[in-house]
Amino acid sequence: MKIEIRGAEKLSFRERQVVVLKEMGKTSPEICKTLQITASTVATLYNRARAKGYEVVIVLPGDTLGIFGGEEEDAEATE
Repeated sequence: MKIEIRGAEKLSFRERQVVVLKEMGKTSPEICKTLQITASTVATLYNRARAKGYEVVIVLPGDTLGIFGGEEEDAEATE
């Protein structure tokens, strides 16, 4: 799995850090501890980043979802 942040060039370095950690499922207290910043700073950075309009895209290989099987699987499905 690959996470891509589109519009990341609009974000400051700290905003990118917070966004990446949030998108990885980290809680605000975890982000505070990791970046050694306060909860209010995390909230401010995250809200600023959202206002700048970034977009998170998750890129998954097709085989991960089981939707791009081989030709043999296609033939079995049509029988």
